[in-house]
Amino acid sequence: MIKIEIPSRGVLEIEYLVLDVNGTIALDGELIHGVADSLKRLQSRLTIQMITADTHGGQAEIDSILGFRAERLKAGKEAEQKESFVRSLGAEKVIAMGNGANDALMLKAAAIGIAVMGEEGLAVEALSAADLVIGDPIRALELIENPKRLIATLRK
Repeated sequence: MIKIEIPSRGVLEIEYLVLDVNGTIALDGELIHGVADSLKRLQSRLTIQMITADTHGGQAEIDSILGFRAERLKAGKEAEQKESFVRSLGAEKVIAMGNGANDALMLKAAAIGIAVMGEEGLAVEALSAADLVIGDPIRALELIENPKRLIATLRK
């Protein structure tokens, strides 16, 4: 668990990190270099969940590299499925990361929503739903590893 006290938001007790896969931590179905190491460091503090439609068909390999299995989405209403997944964990205990239009609802629902603007781009819907925007997943994961950085960015 990561406990963060953010002025104007109160104390957050984060237990889960929910990650969109393609466009966020993977590009063209392949895990972005350095993501696995960052996630391994966070595993002692958070339960890490991935959620994906497996657009590129590379999720089995990503699951193998990371040592845990992503939640697969069913075709249709992907945004609602992602939001429902975050809410099922207890949205107030979740940091969510994503980049696509279908990530917007989960980013908004989570205690902290992080939009990642990587090589695939960032959908306007995700941008407007997020609490903060980061240029790549490694830096986003570093923020979570160093929660005082989140406090500095999110306090009012």
